[in-house]
Amino acid sequence: MTDVPLLGDFSRERFSPVRFDAEHTASGAEVDSLLDAARRAPSAGNSQPWAFVVGVRADAVHDRLVRHLARSSGAWAPHASVLLANLARRSVEHSTLEYSEFAHYDLGQAVAHLTFQAHRLGLAVHQFRAFDRPGLTAEFGVPPHWEVTSMAAVGRALGSRQDHAAPGTSRERRSVADITWARD
Repeated sequence: MTDVPLLGDFSRERFSPVRFDAEHTASGAEVDSLLDAARRAPSAGNSQPWAFVVGVRADAVHDRLVRHLARSSGAWAPHASVLLANLARRSVEHSTLEYSEFAHYDLGQAVAHLTFQAHRLGLAVHQFRAFDRPGLTAEFGVPPHWEVTSMAAVGRALGSRQDHAAPGTSRERRSVADITWARD
C-alpha cells in the first residue's frame, strides 16, 4: 500500500526542508499563531509540559540559538524565518519527582500542532537534534527540571520536496504494513 485515499493533503505533502527562503520574514502574528497552536495541544492530565525559546531571524534570540547549532544544521537552519528550542518539563522543581512521564510525548504533540499551523500559513517545519544541548541550556538559563529536547526551524521552503534530500538521508516512508505491530 503506497497511499491511502482518505489521507489529508498536509500528511501527504509534509516534508522537512533543508533550504529556506532567507528573504522571508515571519510576522509577529504568524509566530503568535504557531505558539497558540502549540499551547492548544493535548497533554496528559493537561500538564502542558512544554515551553519554547523563540528566535526570529535577525533578532538577538535567533543569533544566540544559531551559535549552538551543529555544523550539519548550521548549514541550513539559520536561513529559516524562526528557530525554536523545544523544552520539556521533566521533573518537579527542586526535587527528583517526575513531573510527567509523558513530557516528551506531550512536547511532540505541541510541536506537531505547531507544524500543522505552519502548513496552514504556507510555511514548513524541520525538527532536529543537531545542536549543543548543554550549550543551549546554559545560554538560556534553563533550570534542571526543564530539558532542551529538540529544535525546529520554521520558514518558507525553497524548491520542491524532491529538492530537499539531505546527504545520508532518505525521503522514503515505511509502509503502513511495516509500522503496524498487530491488527485484525
